[in-house]
Amino acid sequence: MSSSRDRRPRDPRRPGAASRSGSRPDKRPQREPRRPDGGARGRPSGRSGAARPGARERRGGTVRRSAPKPPPPLLRRTFRRGDPKKRIKIGGVLIVAIMVLFAGRLTQIQGFEAEEYAAAASDMRLQTIDVPTLRGQITDADGNPFALSTEVRTVFVDPEEVEPEERDQVVSELTEYFDLNADEVAAKVDATPSRYQVVTEGVRPDDWYEFRDLGLSGVGAEVDYERVYPDETGAADLVGFVGAEGYGLEGLEGYLDGTLAGEAGKRQVEVANDGTQIPMAGGLVREPEPGRDVRLTLDRDIQWKATRALADQVESLDAEGGSAIVSRPDGEILAMADHPSYSQGDIGDSTAEDWSNGAVAETFEPGSTNKVITIGSALEEGTTTPESVFTVPYSMEYYDQTFRNSENNGTQRLTVNGIMAQSSNVGTIKIADEVGAQDLHAYMDRFGLGRPTGLDVPGEESGVLTDPDDWWGTQLPSVSIGHGLSVNAVQMASVYATIANGGERVEPTVIDGTVAPSGEFTPAEERESTRVLSEESADQLSLMLEAVTSDEGTAPQARIDGYRVAGKTGTANRIDPETGSYEDGGYTATFAGFAPADDPEIVVQVVLHNPKNSYYGGEAAGPVFNDIMSFALKSEQVPPTGEDPPALRLLEEEK
Repeated sequence: MSSSRDRRPRDPRRPGAASRSGSRPDKRPQREPRRPDGGARGRPSGRSGAARPGARERRGGTVRRSAPKPPPPLLRRTFRRGDPKKRIKIGGVLIVAIMVLFAGRLTQIQGFEAEEYAAAASDMRLQTIDVPTLRGQITDADGNPFALSTEVRTVFVDPEEVEPEERDQVVSELTEYFDLNADEVAAKVDATPSRYQVVTEGVRPDDWYEFRDLGLSGVGAEVDYERVYPDETGAADLVGFVGAEGYGLEGLEGYLDGTLAGEAGKRQVEVANDGTQIPMAGGLVREPEPGRDVRLTLDRDIQWKATRALADQVESLDAEGGSAIVSRPDGEILAMADHPSYSQGDIGDSTAEDWSNGAVAETFEPGSTNKVITIGSALEEGTTTPESVFTVPYSMEYYDQTFRNSENNGTQRLTVNGIMAQSSNVGTIKIADEVGAQDLHAYMDRFGLGRPTGLDVPGEESGVLTDPDDWWGTQLPSVSIGHGLSVNAVQMASVYATIANGGERVEPTVIDGTVAPSGEFTPAEERESTRVLSEESADQLSLMLEAVTSDEGTAPQARIDGYRVAGKTGTANRIDPETGSYEDGGYTATFAGFAPADDPEIVVQVVLHNPKNSYYGGEAAGPVFNDIMSFALKSEQVPPTGEDPPALRLLEEEK
């Protein structure tokens, strides 16, 4: 029986490949390379009887081939198995070391740092949230609120605390008491997993107390505050409003937010797996600190009257808008009205343009109301006196431009009193020529034109007053009569307050001070004051302004029975923003003045932007001035004037 043969291919280079049992010798003759001399490698040069490997031998008539020598074995690394007991010992030592390390760490965590890790775990469940605080009020000078915060409740339900047998009653009572949708309430009561579902907000405390007395399970309430603005105060553009998060966004609400907001308290709440907050699980960390009240210089009643009188005239004359400022001679503002305005209780029905406070944000050319600065500077510099006489034609050429008076009275010999009373453009230009550009500009700067008023309210525009070095040929006459520059309503009101204050300008203000929750009042910082005119010059201007409201002046409509009234009209062209020119731009009608003229108490400035039916300052703005001034004098209980104003000589021939 033949032995089995391994049929796998064998590598002839492997040791013993040719000598293993059953292996076949290579049938092909092994040729050796020839040497250079033509002989075979390992073979002597001569013939020899020695047999060479692989040579045939004849034995007994049979030819046999000898087997070739096997190739030398390849070098291989000998692998010796290690002692298994040694490996087991090493592995055991490593396992013991790891176990000791884990045990040490566990001992450190549970034994020495247990409280620290427990606190960290608690922090992962607890979060610190803000507790609402009472926002400070904004009030008038007597404490009447323009803005205040009232306490309300946010009603919520904890679904896990609602007793199953009370579930239907909870849904029914919440729906009925707070006029809610039953399906939405039911969804919140059944919400899982959840511990906190807001049902309704802004609930009055009395309504919540009545509901709480039902004793239903799982229903709670949190204290919150709602900002309230009393209706028809007329101060929306100044006061502004707060946003949904309780931060001031516009007006004084935004500008004084740091004072009004106070500091929120801190409370810890537990956070459930679904992220909802569980207010019952935490404690109060810090008590909320209420904000400070801001007391304004405004008078609520005068503010209301100014707003109504202005709005009525704007609508009557189909004007684009208007502003009215009421102040004391020392710059304390009693009213700041703007029209059109908006409702603070319905912000969604207004636009950002509506929120702008036009009394400081809207600039205009002052027109003839600016003539008091021109004539005042001439009086102060001594270039003229109230009795100085000027030849005043209807019109005059100045470089390449013609300037005219509003009425053609021919050529007149007017005193400075008469120039003011008739609001003569030509006469004012003649006075300005004597003052000069540098001095006129200097007085305008001292009166506060071309720079911030110091009022510290948001959105103020400073107007435009160019440097006199940049004035071209007709700039001096234009500026002297109120063209070629721009102001806001508060700036021009401050000019007339300065005259009423005896020539001393005090920065205007609407903020009287702040009141702490304890009731302690802190007055506002002292305001900067500047001597602009001497008392003599201011008194002379005051008498001239009284002549404006006389029968010979341009604004008899501004007179008030029983009081001496000083004031000045203004009518100026408006620039059309689309064309950049005066053509089709319309007009600005203004009136500014004070009363009683002999002992000023109240200053009023009225501006009407582009009135359609009547645009002259005396006719359009004068009646509004009269209406507001009359009310303010009575409201402030200012006694009537005891004597008539002195007669002034307006023309040279008059005595």
